[in-house]
Amino acid sequence: MRDFLPADKARRERVLAVIRDRYRAHGFDEIETPVMEDYDRLHAGIGGDNEKLAFTVLKRGLDEGAIRAAAADPAALADLGLRYDLTVPLARFYASHRGELPTVFRAIQAAPVWRAERPQKGRYRQFVQCDIDIIGDPTSRAEAELITATLDAVDALGLEDATVRINDRRALDAMLDVFGFAASERPGVLITIDKLDKIGPAGIVAELRDRGATAAAVDAFEAFLHRPQTMEYNPFGERQIRKALPEGAPEEVIADLVAIGDAIQAVRPGAEPPLVFDPFLVRGMGYYTGTIFELAHPSVDYSLGGGGRYDGMIGRFLGTDVPAVGFSIGFERIVDLLETSAADAAASVVLVHDADVALPDLLALKAQLVGEGTRVRLERRTKNLKALLERAALDGFTAFATVGAGSTRADLEIKPLS
Repeated sequence: MRDFLPADKARRERVLAVIRDRYRAHGFDEIETPVMEDYDRLHAGIGGDNEKLAFTVLKRGLDEGAIRAAAADPAALADLGLRYDLTVPLARFYASHRGELPTVFRAIQAAPVWRAERPQKGRYRQFVQCDIDIIGDPTSRAEAELITATLDAVDALGLEDATVRINDRRALDAMLDVFGFAASERPGVLITIDKLDKIGPAGIVAELRDRGATAAAVDAFEAFLHRPQTMEYNPFGERQIRKALPEGAPEEVIADLVAIGDAIQAVRPGAEPPLVFDPFLVRGMGYYTGTIFELAHPSVDYSLGGGGRYDGMIGRFLGTDVPAVGFSIGFERIVDLLETSAADAAASVVLVHDADVALPDLLALKAQLVGEGTRVRLERRTKNLKALLERAALDGFTAFATVGAGSTRADLEIKPLS
């Protein structure tokens, strides 16, 4: 959990403003949910490993006897927890407010979440997530809208050339079935497959054998990995998808993926679709039921976001299944990656004034500039003017002007700080 100095905070807010603006332009509406949710909801078996990282809130008014009695079951001491993502709260929100929302609801959430991570670069115990979700649309149009809006947002931040890796959990299930993996061993097999980018095909096969996975299934999977066409990443389309999957892949899944590609291609005519079909993309969240995707950029070797379809989650709270799909931008990773944002050029001026300038005159000048849309700070001139201006630059100001007694708006010579 971190403090942010003024310049860092301003930079984060600029990036967040760009993301929110692009999402709103695509028809999404922002909501807000509490930072805490019921303990049972956060530990319902749908959050994957994140459930183990949830911060728990103790029940109020516990006495020593109650604490001792619950020693064998720590969960009995808690009834609330800090949210570890924004998807579980959204499902609860929709179940609570369904009657007040449109049939197809497009939501924005940009807010902090908490996980008991081991802090390291890119992993924090408190961090911001930026999610967009579409609830109520079972068709591939929802995925296409999410991907288009997300790519628009990262383009607006100056991260052109981003791509989206895409797969489907139904295709993964069919793949494991074709190879002969038993249902009981599939969760562990998927965890191993998810490491393909890090340890390669040989490492995957070795780990599966170490896990004691069905030998014949591992043999079949190894043979599949070594097909020349398996690891090819050609322009996104039906031919590529069929080549990358084993025989027997569900036709419905292939049709959905092709429809998403066709829709996104229509948005960018003449350009290669920014999609890559990755038959080994897994994503660890237990609630995904269909399409899954990750945001990639050529400047880094890690993902900048991800998401997928989770049609079964809301039904746990509502009693009736509702189709839902979401995409989350990795805000912290994007902020760390960006040196500047699209909004950094906004005018901001330091007015350096002499001690004899009357306060009413200073405030009148400041009001004029603020009225023109400029951010303004007043600073009394010091002996070390260079240090003063360097400090202002660190705080995000881009220009300065000196103000003497009797100066007017027309007298100001605004100069860049750089």
